[in-house]
Amino acid sequence: MMPSLFLAHGSPMLAIEDTPYTAFLEQLGQQWKPKAIVIFTAHWESEVLTISTHDQVYETIYDFGGFPDALYEVVYPAKGSSQLANQLAERFKQAGIETRADATRGLDHGSWTLLHRMYPAADIPVVQISVHPYLAAEAQYKIGQALQGLGDEDILIIGSGVTVHNLRLLNWGQKEPEAWAVAFDDWLLNKVEHGDLPSLFAYDQLAPYSRQAVPRAEHFVPFFIAMGSGSSKPQVIHRSYDLGTLSYLSMAF
Repeated sequence: MMPSLFLAHGSPMLAIEDTPYTAFLEQLGQQWKPKAIVIFTAHWESEVLTISTHDQVYETIYDFGGFPDALYEVVYPAKGSSQLANQLAERFKQAGIETRADATRGLDHGSWTLLHRMYPAADIPVVQISVHPYLAAEAQYKIGQALQGLGDEDILIIGSGVTVHNLRLLNWGQKEPEAWAVAFDDWLLNKVEHGDLPSLFAYDQLAPYSRQAVPRAEHFVPFFIAMGSGSSKPQVIHRSYDLGTLSYLSMAF
């Protein structure tokens, strides 16, 4: 049985750098061997939930600029799965969630940087799904709930985002985390541990430093989707920080 995962994708450099976090991702890929992967990425936004629906090799999208040439040479030639995509669409339909199909979009760096470290052979089918950052947190959770039980079929669900993600407040070269970034994650973990969904759904009003941590929700909503899709006890599987405020908190649900 597969858990549902929330994984921080942080800087695109994780695709080529060797750090404690990339070592964690490599170990995670050795631990879990799914037959297919469903990944919700913060870098694909749409008002209607959109599902990659094809069986071809994905294009690798370099949706960033100003990085070393080596990063643009990384290719992640995973294939899609129209069969799984259709299965997901049917689950969402039964839950009253509208979806659209997309047969052309490639894998953005919210997906391939993680998967490149976890499953470098690119031999596992991937279905990529968009996020709608303006939906309420409870609605994001319900999107995840529609996929509960897929782990029993050895399908790995990944929410790819970041809990504390504010590019304006990064401190270049700083390794020690800012206290406010830690405080936000601490609050989040406390509410998850106690199953306090009402507080979690109102994080923007209740969590300390929520405006600094989540100035825009696109990187945070994959957390709620992963949590909603899980069926096991929540567990912190990695926690570290970079650039003072960038959280690499990752969880299994």
